[in-house]
Amino acid sequence: MNFIEGGVCAAKGFKAAGIHVGVKTNNKNKKDLALIVADVPCAAAAVYTKNVVKAAPLLVTKAHLADGKARAVLVNSGNANACAPNGEAHAIASCKAAAEALDISASDVIVASTGVIGQELPVKVITDGIPELVSKLSTNGSPDAAAAIMTTDTVMKECAAEFDIGGKTVLLGGIAKGSGMIHPNMGTMLCFLTTDCAISAEMIRKALLEAVTVSFNRISVDGDTSTNDMCALMASGLAGNAPIVSENDDYRAFVAALKDICIKLAITMAADGEGATHLITCTVSGAADEQAAETLSKSVISSTLTKAAIFGADANWGRVLCAMGYSGVAFDPDAVSVAFESAAGRIDVCKNGRGLPFDEALAKKILTEHDITIDIVAGNGPGVCTCWGCDITYDYIKINGDYRT
Repeated sequence: MNFIEGGVCAAKGFKAAGIHVGVKTNNKNKKDLALIVADVPCAAAAVYTKNVVKAAPLLVTKAHLADGKARAVLVNSGNANACAPNGEAHAIASCKAAAEALDISASDVIVASTGVIGQELPVKVITDGIPELVSKLSTNGSPDAAAAIMTTDTVMKECAAEFDIGGKTVLLGGIAKGSGMIHPNMGTMLCFLTTDCAISAEMIRKALLEAVTVSFNRISVDGDTSTNDMCALMASGLAGNAPIVSENDDYRAFVAALKDICIKLAITMAADGEGATHLITCTVSGAADEQAAETLSKSVISSTLTKAAIFGADANWGRVLCAMGYSGVAFDPDAVSVAFESAAGRIDVCKNGRGLPFDEALAKKILTEHDITIDIVAGNGPGVCTCWGCDITYDYIKINGDYRT
């Protein structure tokens, strides 16, 4: 598989656009409405937050995708349309306005929102802005769409790849947003993926769930799971491959590519955590099984004390063992080894559950790098898993202390 340019428009049959319509009232230079459109009907599926409190757009989208079909994605930033007056009515109105402008069925529109919870969506600026948005649709529109779904993100998140299925070149790409309120089981994140692979809606659902499980469900920024999380995938089928309708070799090739794309986007989210100065990669090996390794790794990357230690470039490995200990996973503390690693080198700090003498200056140098790896051996079992997170900084408090205002 080769990573390429093009983002959500890399696959055949897709265009995108992003403009400012006024959902974000504090800065007219910030785009706040995105549209992704397929030239043909697509097989489609989505995965949603596990938060019991779900935003209105998720409920509308879930109903629209009941038939496994879609043609467009409409997303606004700046307002979550969650726990808000007239939430579902406004989400439906947005879909209808987009459908009329595109001459498609409103039930073929995926709708999503991100931003402040509890405030009524200014739906009129959205519906009034859709004609301009449609006029800006382009095969080069992925960056504009990626910019339009950002909230506290500091970088756009998009990627694409090409790979072979049955002798045909298949393209897969996506855009995403996510910086804060992110925790395993999806966090304040949106991800929209497109492919020209010919694949059934049933297989898309299976593939998307597999990919989300090892990517977006393995990142954490701050321990909060949002009301608006959504990851949706549309397939135009224009690549010309034999349609994938079962879990055969072609399906496995598609899933492998989808996982790579989702992991790449997920890591970008973790690295762009609100106020973050470090990307933390935590790999646990030697656990009883993969699930145990995942739980242990998630516990470490979610630990506020571990995150604070990384921020301070403090090789306080006791925070790591502590986080493992309250994870709920059974393991032998006397079999645990811990090392910190970065581009500046590697240092072993714990073996068999006991501290090792180490060079504090070297440890500081290693932990001063942006990308930090915590390498944990939990025993001699077969379980291995990698999760991703970030440090916690003073700026995280500043960003979220006045997020609403």
